[in-house]
Amino acid sequence: MKTLIKSGRIYDSKNGLDGKYDILIEGNKIFEINEDIKNQGYQVIDAEGKIIIPALIDMHTHLREPGFEEKETVKTGCEAAAVGGFSAVAAMPNTKPIADNPAVVEHIKHKAEKAAVRVYPIGSITQDSKGEMLSEIGTLAKAGVKALSDDGNPVMNSEIMRRAMEYASAFDLPIIDHCEDKNLSQDGVMHEGYYSTIFGLKGIPAAAEEIMVARDIVLAEMTGIHLHIAHLSTEGSLNLVKEAKARGVNITFEVTPHHLLLTDKALENYNPDTKVHPPLRSERDKNILVEALKAGEIDVLATDHAPHTFEDKLGEFDYAAFGISGLETALSLLYHNFIKTEMIDWDDLIRMYYYKPGEILKIESEGLKPGSRADLLIFNPEREWKVDKKNFKSKGKNTPFDGQMLKGKNEMTFVGGKLVYDDRGGKNEILY
Repeated sequence: MKTLIKSGRIYDSKNGLDGKYDILIEGNKIFEINEDIKNQGYQVIDAEGKIIIPALIDMHTHLREPGFEEKETVKTGCEAAAVGGFSAVAAMPNTKPIADNPAVVEHIKHKAEKAAVRVYPIGSITQDSKGEMLSEIGTLAKAGVKALSDDGNPVMNSEIMRRAMEYASAFDLPIIDHCEDKNLSQDGVMHEGYYSTIFGLKGIPAAAEEIMVARDIVLAEMTGIHLHIAHLSTEGSLNLVKEAKARGVNITFEVTPHHLLLTDKALENYNPDTKVHPPLRSERDKNILVEALKAGEIDVLATDHAPHTFEDKLGEFDYAAFGISGLETALSLLYHNFIKTEMIDWDDLIRMYYYKPGEILKIESEGLKPGSRADLLIFNPEREWKVDKKNFKSKGKNTPFDGQMLKGKNEMTFVGGKLVYDDRGGKNEILY
C-alpha cells in the first residue's frame, strides 16, 4: 500500500522544499514529492494546515537498558522518541553493564530491532566508564558504535583522554564529551551563584565545565579528533568553543532545550525535576545561549533525555537523581518559544536537530526527496496542549515543564515509511 500525504506545508530548504506539496510514500522510501499528486487508490492522509519536516535525530538519549529497566527500556524510550517526532536516537553507554564491549552493544541493537525508532549505540571511552583504562575501541567500532563517550563520568585523567582521542581518530569515531572537573563540582547539586546561596544548596561552578572544555579543546587540537561537547551550558564554554572553531579545531557542540528555557531560579521551590546535570545556569548564561541560537552558532540541539523513577526523584533535593525526561516535549517547546516567536525558523531547527546530528554520527540523513528513506513528522502548529507527565510514554515522568500550556504538537511520526505514532484527534497511539 502506498501512502499519499496531501497538502502539507513542507520545510526542507536543503532539498529545495519550502511550500505546500504532496508526498507519496512507497515501502520505506519517498516515491514522489509534487504539488498535486493524483490519488490512485492510495492510503490518504490529509495534512492541510500541517507542517512536514524530516523526523528528528536525538544524539543524546539515555535508554537505561540493560540494567536500569525500572527507569526506561529501549522499547519505552523509543516510544517516547516517536511521540516527540524523532526517527532515531543515539543511546548513551551508561547502562549496567556499561556499553564498553560488543556484547552490550549487540544487546542494545537486538532490543532496538523491534522498537518504534532506530537506535544507534554509543560506546564507552573507558572500561566501566571509570576513566582508568581504555575500552577496546577497535572492537566497539566493529560492533557498530557511532561515537564514544563516558557521559556522566568525565575522563579526569588527561593522558587517558589523549590516548582515547588517538584511538578514536584511527577508527573515525567522534568523542562526545561530558565536560566536568569533579574536583570542582564534587557534591554540588545546582549552579553556583546567587541562587545557590539563597536556597542553601551546594553549587557547581561554571568553571567546572569550562576547565574541562578548555583541556579537551587543547587535546582535540593536538590529536585532530572530532570532539563534540555534550550539553554545553555556560557563556565561558561557548566562548572557548567559538575561539577553537576560529582556529580550525574540529569541534561541535550541543545545547538542550532546558538550558535554553530555564535558569537556576527555577529551583526556588526545590522541585527535584529541575535538578539536572549540568545544572540550570544563570540568566546571563541562558540569554547568551539563546543569542547563539538566534545567530546560528549552535551546532546541535539534543534532549539529554534522562528518565528516572518516581522514587529516584523523591525526598530531599540534595539526594534526588539528576535528569530531565525530554523526548516528548522538546519539539513543542522549541516551536512554542523560538519558532513561533520567529527567533529561528524551521530550517534552522532541521539543521540542528536532523542534518548536523546525522553528519556527526555518519548516519543516513538525506531529508525529504524522492528515493530517500521516508522518515518524517507531521506537526500541527495550531494545536494547543497541556504537558501532562502522567501521559508520557516514557517511564520517566521527571519534567519541570509539567502543566505548561504549549502551542504546536507533533501528530504523526513516520519511520522508514511506517506510521509509528498517530495523535490525530488526541489518539496518542504507538503503531508498530
